[in-house]
Amino acid sequence: MKETLQTTVEIFKTDVTDPTVADSCILTLSRRFPRLRINFDLEDRDRILRVEGHTINIREIVKILNALCVDCTLYVE
Repeated sequence: MKETLQTTVEIFKTDVTDPTVADSCILTLSRRFPRLRINFDLEDRDRILRVEGHTINIREIVKILNALCVDCTLYVE
């Protein structure tokens, strides 16, 4: 019997408003985490970054985005 890995989705609140900055963040994160699906929703008031995959290193994602001068926190309702 084949085991299937559970996919996790993490949502981050950011201060990104520029699509060019969003694309740069996605490129940087995709290089570091090639197996994750990453996208922004800049239309959302919280400028959501959505990350989907089997293993998500939340601290590393926040650290990388902070190094890119992006304010980023894990979204908690």
